[in-house]
Amino acid sequence: MAVQPSQAPLKRPTMADVAERAGVSRTLVSTIFRGIPGASAKTRERVMKAADELGYRPDVAAQMLRRTRSRNLGVLFTSRHAFDLEFIEELYPAAEKYGYHLVLGAMTATRDEYKAVEELLGYHSEALILLGPDLDAKQLNALAASVPVIEVARVVKRAKIDVVRTDDESGVGQAVDHLVGFGHRRIIHIDGGHMPSATERRTGYEKAMASHGLADNVKVIPGDYTEESGAAAAAEILTWGDRPTAVIAGNDRCALGLLDTLRRGGVRVPEDISVVGYDDSRLARLSFVDLTSVRQDVRRMAELAVLAASQRLDENRTETQSFVLEPTLTVRTSTGPAPA
Repeated sequence: MAVQPSQAPLKRPTMADVAERAGVSRTLVSTIFRGIPGASAKTRERVMKAADELGYRPDVAAQMLRRTRSRNLGVLFTSRHAFDLEFIEELYPAAEKYGYHLVLGAMTATRDEYKAVEELLGYHSEALILLGPDLDAKQLNALAASVPVIEVARVVKRAKIDVVRTDDESGVGQAVDHLVGFGHRRIIHIDGGHMPSATERRTGYEKAMASHGLADNVKVIPGDYTEESGAAAAAEILTWGDRPTAVIAGNDRCALGLLDTLRRGGVRVPEDISVVGYDDSRLARLSFVDLTSVRQDVRRMAELAVLAASQRLDENRTETQSFVLEPTLTVRTSTGPAPA
């Protein structure tokens, strides 16, 4: 007995189908999906509506093969830092605005930056956006000889690359000013060690303390950007007879570990010790944390990073640029007047 053929599969909608449904040319549809300006907002909306009704999705892989350029931006980051993850979220709309795609390369405990960069280049990334790697100026210059490099959230000297960062000295200076205004004099800082911008934050603390005549009160506890370093610093503070009245942590994660251990040790925040973080991440904004923190404009940093890449790739800019943003202090309930 002959086997009846099964029902033919549904035909995948094409760009020509979208053009017919929207009543425009196929060329115009292609132009709209490639993000090239020219079509009116009304026409663009009609084409997008037709594509949605038909279930049409552009074949990105095929588009890339047809192009001489990939328009890929490689992003090196670590999933351990809240700042990196928030930056990635803001990077997507910024890249889309300039017609670029993101290729992500994460550094992990078992995957170093060299392996991640090699993979990003293997995906034909036209430029690299690096979030605080350990590459020195010589290594960055070698990398920049093949593709434009944009360093984010780290000061890099003698490297022919673009930099997008926050003025971290000013940020920690604002935190010190805020605490001194509340009457604090015994203010200490938990250092970020070798982490990005840690040196600038420590310098900002020391300069601000000196500007208020408190140079003799400067005290830095070694640490890093983890909850564990904050907890270790708090455990040390709990053993002191003459405790500080305020602590500025290297970042919000460090501050979170500090807060938890201080409170477990019977210290009231902010009545006994005020605490300030850095980054103003989602951790700081949690209702049960409510941490005073120095805010970095992550959205603007992401926009500037993509802009720098676009200028290099689309406008042939060759001179290096440094974009330095001014941070702001977000005051919440973890800081208050110094105890009498």
